[in-house]
Amino acid sequence: MTTLTVVMIGGLVVVISLLVIRLSADGPSLPAEIALPAGTTAQAVTFGTGWIAVVTTDDQILILDPDSHAVRQTIELK
Repeated sequence: MTTLTVVMIGGLVVVISLLVIRLSADGPSLPAEIALPAGTTAQAVTFGTGWIAVVTTDDQILILDPDSHAVRQTIELK
C-alpha cells in the first residue's frame, strides 16, 4: 500500500511539472492588429513561420506578410 502511494504521488508530481513546463513556453509573437483590405471581415487567423493566414467571411484565405501586413496571396474557397 505504501509503494502504491509513493508511486501515485511521484506520478502526480511529474504530471504537474510537465504542465508547468509546457504552459510556460513562449508562443508566437502576435501583432497588435492586422490591417485587412476594405470590405473583408476575419473569421479565423493562423500564424505560421513568415506568414499569417486570415480566413474571411466571404470564403477567401488571405496570406499576409507578418511585418508589413501586405497581402501576398489570395485563395478563393469553393
